[in-house]
Amino acid sequence: MSEPAPTAAAVREALAEIADPADAIHLQRFFKTGPGEYGEGDVFLGVRVPRTRAVAKRFALLPLSEIDELLNSPVHEHRLAGLVLLNNAMAKAMKPRTYDLAAQERIVDRYLSAVRRGRVNNWDLVDISAENILGPWLLDRPRDLLFELAQRNSLWEPRVALLTTFTFIRAGDATTTFELCEILLPDRRDLIQKAVGWMLREIGKRIDRKLLTDFLDRHAAEMGRTALGYATEHLDAEARQAYRSMR
Repeated sequence: MSEPAPTAAAVREALAEIADPADAIHLQRFFKTGPGEYGEGDVFLGVRVPRTRAVAKRFALLPLSEIDELLNSPVHEHRLAGLVLLNNAMAKAMKPRTYDLAAQERIVDRYLSAVRRGRVNNWDLVDISAENILGPWLLDRPRDLLFELAQRNSLWEPRVALLTTFTFIRAGDATTTFELCEILLPDRRDLIQKAVGWMLREIGKRIDRKLLTDFLDRHAAEMGRTALGYATEHLDAEARQAYRSMR
């Protein structure tokens, strides 16, 4: 007799079995779930990321429709597990031996749908998924989508756009990151500021420090304190001070 198909309900049950209520309290504070905070109303079971990944690994064959059910859950770890499953499915569909363009398209469509309906709605969810799903998909394709996302009013869609470019940076391409950073420099929301500074720092660290310093020479005066602080972390103290004095 064949094994029954995996279900979202089985994933939820597996996560519930390892949930820690004390950790849930800590995570709700850490991810700012209070009134008026960026994660307002998010619900946590109390399962840390490595254990969520381990559960997702057990359900590698979960159908996309069931992953959607996880992504629609009010529980943070359910959504995280769904995104890990999409990451893993995308990685498999991109490998030469299991390359599947149709599967890639379906995964990207599901991911973008989740982003647009507000289900990828905390910084860890964005950061774990954007570079792994949209990044490889757009590496050799037009990137207009990222500019559309960057100009949306939500907090999370611009961060998805920026974090997607981490894939490009790893491949030695800073162009799209710089273009998006220029668009988002006036956005003073903390999680956008941090993402801008982080991606700029990675350009200097992974590609060419002069690319970073040239950008800072042009834009440091208009950058927010947080973005500039992150971007200059790996520069020497004298350079950091010089750029900060331009503000």
